[in-house]
Amino acid sequence: MDKRIAVWNALQGPVREFADLKGRCLSRAEQDGEELRLYLSENNYVRFYHDQDCCESVEIEDVCGDLRDLVGEPLTEAEEVQGYHGPDLDHESYTWTFYRFATRRGAVTVRWLGTSNGYYSERVSVSVVSPD
Repeated sequence: MDKRIAVWNALQGPVREFADLKGRCLSRAEQDGEELRLYLSENNYVRFYHDQDCCESVEIEDVCGDLRDLVGEPLTEAEEVQGYHGPDLDHESYTWTFYRFATRRGAVTVRWLGTSNGYYSERVSVSVVSPD
């Protein structure tokens, strides 16, 4: 990892929640359809995911933009928009969640869709993984 990123992030203080991402530099950004990870260092990252319970599905539907644009530059934007209900999706319950990130290089919007029978959570979980 670039030492400049480590020094920059150390000067910004610890990331304890999603809102703390703004102003931080990422060393890496990855997604696989079920999970998004934004790395501040090799052992310190913010994980976006959903723990499957039973009768629900929460997955990344689309990534608009290039995740590489988020690496090596301070994040100028990190926001969540949740609860948007679009056209009928043939499910009893569904929730769209959008995460938007930007640097001076470009912006990325990650669109998640959660569906269920209405009893199970359709939320995206966000946790900070830290070496401490």
